[in-house]
Amino acid sequence: MSRWQELTGGTSGNEYAARFEALARSGKDVHGEASFCAALLSEGARVLDAGCGTGRVMIRLAELGYDCVGIDLDASMLDVARERAPELPWYRTDLADFDPAALGITADFDLVVAAGNVMPLLTPGTEATVVERLAGALRPGGLMVAGFGLDAAHLPVEPTITLPEYDAYCATAGLTLVDRFSTWDAAPYEGGGYAVSVHRLETA
Repeated sequence: MSRWQELTGGTSGNEYAARFEALARSGKDVHGEASFCAALLSEGARVLDAGCGTGRVMIRLAELGYDCVGIDLDASMLDVARERAPELPWYRTDLADFDPAALGITADFDLVVAAGNVMPLLTPGTEATVVERLAGALRPGGLMVAGFGLDAAHLPVEPTITLPEYDAYCATAGLTLVDRFSTWDAAPYEGGGYAVSVHRLETA
């Protein structure tokens, strides 16, 4: 069972969506992840939102003209996403079992994004497998972007993955670190409890 399922019971979709709706009403920008990704993409690029949740990031990227696919294990989150954007493709799958061909998805994405602490909330022991499967969905030269907490102040669970560990998983999957930031606003990473990492799939 994933740490996310242990934390939420897989029933938190509406609650999660309501939290971000309240932030948006307060004037907070809730599209930082989408804006960050859009700055890396060319027009019409294909994006895989891994751990898409209620679709906040993916729906915004689709509005900006990108060709998006969302995958998540939490049915309650996907119910919200499908209600908000029924025209977009949403798939329920465990990221550790993700097989694009089995879902009828072409694995040539320009960018894979894993926002919202996806990596620390995976099923323990599946982190390397998830990175490998997500990297396998990229076209050569494609980018993987992941933002996650590294300490208790930035996570709803105990810290479970370090940056050296994540970089090692990426290297094994053929991904090379391009840049790292401390926020989705692209502030430089100089240590600290949260990091946004950009890796590129090496060409053959």
